[in-house]
Amino acid sequence: MATINLDDLTSDQIEEILLKKRAQERDSSLKKREAYEGIRADVCSRIHSKVSEVVFDVKCLFTFVQDEANAWYEVMKEYGMLKREGQLSYKIESGNFRLEIKNNKVKKFDERADVAASRLIDFLSDWVKNSEKGTNDPVYQLAMVMIERNQNGDLDYKQVSKLYDLEMQFNSTEYSEIMQLFRESNVIEGNAINYYFWEKDARGVWKRLDPNFNRL
Repeated sequence: MATINLDDLTSDQIEEILLKKRAQERDSSLKKREAYEGIRADVCSRIHSKVSEVVFDVKCLFTFVQDEANAWYEVMKEYGMLKREGQLSYKIESGNFRLEIKNNKVKKFDERADVAASRLIDFLSDWVKNSEKGTNDPVYQLAMVMIERNQNGDLDYKQVSKLYDLEMQFNSTEYSEIMQLFRESNVIEGNAINYYFWEKDARGVWKRLDPNFNRL
């Protein structure tokens, strides 16, 4: 590349060279950004696709285990193997595998919670209109997550309880009234059935098989 002697150039020629240089730098920066965003989109797309497949498989696994466990429960009833009437917690064990079914009492909501959840969605929809971040506001997103329902269509008591901590942040009479409605609707106790898997290792020690991604 030939060396340019700036002393031999006019101010207009120097300005033209600078403009070309800046254009090249912008073009290079744009290409790097496009490449970065392309890689990011590809990574997210591949992970999203795999996660969606696994989530579907896990849902199928849950349904399968639930159906098999319920069928076995009826067999135990028929053979008189239940320890007491209404027993819901039990184990199935054969060889080096064990399935443990545990029944836990949980707090649930009555129909007033449905009204509260509907009012909360309306409140949040109006609230984000005055938020600079809109639906990207972390407080809005957190509140919406707290009222997501489980596969049975029920609200989660622990999740909804976290909404109470946001009362000061919203500082709204409407929000406070909605939270009070949630509190008043929490009058029912229900049952939560959890399934735990165990496998006996070569030393005869039972090890927990946990399909939870973050516990692997």
